[in-house]
Amino acid sequence: MKYDFVPSDRSALLTLQRATHATLRGIAGELVDLDMTASEINALGNLADGRSRTVSEVAALIGARPTTLTSVLDRLEKRELITRVARAGDRRSVLIELTDTGRATAAAIRRTFADLESRTLGGLPPEAVAGFYTVLDALIEENR
Repeated sequence: MKYDFVPSDRSALLTLQRATHATLRGIAGELVDLDMTASEINALGNLADGRSRTVSEVAALIGARPTTLTSVLDRLEKRELITRVARAGDRRSVLIELTDTGRATAAAIRRTFADLESRTLGGLPPEAVAGFYTVLDALIEENR
């Protein structure tokens, strides 16, 4: 079934935007002891799997421009949560890697995300959650 947009007083995208900001406030409140910005939390949360990534890859994951991401990475590096290493065979390409402290911090962020997700989505029927992910994936794909 194709979604037909019917003008109303409720927009899915505006509601998503409100939900995103409310979620960011909630996460920031739960992680206040880390003293990190939402962008820093987002970057570390997306690096929590431990894979080394280029700046462009991290930017794509968090939805930021590489130039915007640079200041976030600068702050994370200054706090010794990440390192930037030249990629073997291509000195122009830099890989972002978590330090030991960065891994522990990223794991705490992912646990907080998982806890919030469980509290929020845990009581919903599985098909509703699956539909939610389908919508999110469609929005990501459309705006890639």
